[in-house]
Amino acid sequence: MDVADLGLPVDVPSTALFTDQYEFTMLQAALKAGTAERHCVFEVFTRRLPDGRRYGVVAGTGRVLDAVENFRFDADVLRFLGERNIVDAETLDWLASYRFSGDIWGYPEGEVYFPGSPIMRVEGSFAECVLLETVILSILNHDSAIAAAASRMSSAAGGRPLIEMGARRTHELAAVAASRAAYLGGFASTSDLAAGFRYNIPTVGTSAHAFTLLHDQERDAFQAQVNSLGRGTTLLVDTYDVAEAVRAAVEVAGPELGAVRIDSGDLLLVAHRVRQQLDELGARDTKIIVTSDLDEYAIASLAAAPVDAYGVGTQLVTGSGHPTCSMVYKLVARAESADVKAPLVPVAKKSSGGKTSIGGRKWAARRLDADGIAEAEVVGTGAVPADLVDRQLLVELVKSGDVVAREPLDVVRERHTAARDGLPLSATQLSRGEPVIPTEYVHGRSGSQ
Repeated sequence: MDVADLGLPVDVPSTALFTDQYEFTMLQAALKAGTAERHCVFEVFTRRLPDGRRYGVVAGTGRVLDAVENFRFDADVLRFLGERNIVDAETLDWLASYRFSGDIWGYPEGEVYFPGSPIMRVEGSFAECVLLETVILSILNHDSAIAAAASRMSSAAGGRPLIEMGARRTHELAAVAASRAAYLGGFASTSDLAAGFRYNIPTVGTSAHAFTLLHDQERDAFQAQVNSLGRGTTLLVDTYDVAEAVRAAVEVAGPELGAVRIDSGDLLLVAHRVRQQLDELGARDTKIIVTSDLDEYAIASLAAAPVDAYGVGTQLVTGSGHPTCSMVYKLVARAESADVKAPLVPVAKKSSGGKTSIGGRKWAARRLDADGIAEAEVVGTGAVPADLVDRQLLVELVKSGDVVAREPLDVVRERHTAARDGLPLSATQLSRGEPVIPTEYVHGRSGSQ
């Protein structure tokens, strides 16, 4: 079987194996039972926010849309599934022509969310929807965790630029996704060129300590960098003695020196000393960039320091202690039969242990107070209350298998800023607390979005 026979572009990698095996065992069993074609509604949500977080950030939606489009079973994938006896021949035949033909609704990327928010709703036959579970959760859980950390750091930075530089602290592919999520959450640039290439994120970078150590004298390293990159470059000044390095940097580049970077020590104290020294040397416009294992708390502690920008790596790409959002993908409604006119029946897991779900296709809206600030996340089934019709959050992302809501990343980034600004002021506090607004549930008997 040739890849071209399946309609899969040879230059687009399939996402079909970014999944767990049990998705295929369920598919095979459902095909044999005659239930695979029942219309189903799956929803992505989280039962709680990571400990201490006041809001979540929806990120990765654009990557989910790409993954759904490229969820195809080419000859090599089908051969692998057959040789491993993961599915039988009848299921392989069904997979060979797989194309998601259903509908996907979701919170627009960059929006904030809360416990119970139906972040994404996937509708179609059980067979075509169940296969997408793992890849959707993988993307949303990772990207939303990074975006939430980035949003907190951006808020703590108070308008000062943030540089994402965590590529060396995570998997090479995860680093690209993390850069995208960080930019969405408020970061200004990335050091990762793959992210710059793929998502048009501004890229930055100058030199590391190795470049200084390569040269016989620190001044030689500074001179080489200025000769190559110009006086507007950023010189790393903490390889040996910071004060001596700052003096040499200004002597080499002059007062037009773009910036100095500090990567160690007591950043608050060192930044004040460096600022004073730069001013005394006439380099009043030279900026100070600090790095060194920063997180939102360290950034907030430097609010009074003469720092112009922050570079963040490890803590960002690991979600600042919360590398996942614990989102789940649950069946909430299914048709009584495979008949296209069969009514939907709400279904939900009812086990104990804090893992219960609420059945039924959900809508979601955000109720505002008199000042236009969010006061509650309202999630319901059935008809939407009249006063919330214009405040609904879910938008159509995929219609009958076709993506209908792809957006530029800058639009998503702006949406997040607006969404965060629409929350109560306490949302940006770094102290631990409950979600900044409550989630309220409304149960209706009829109606749908």
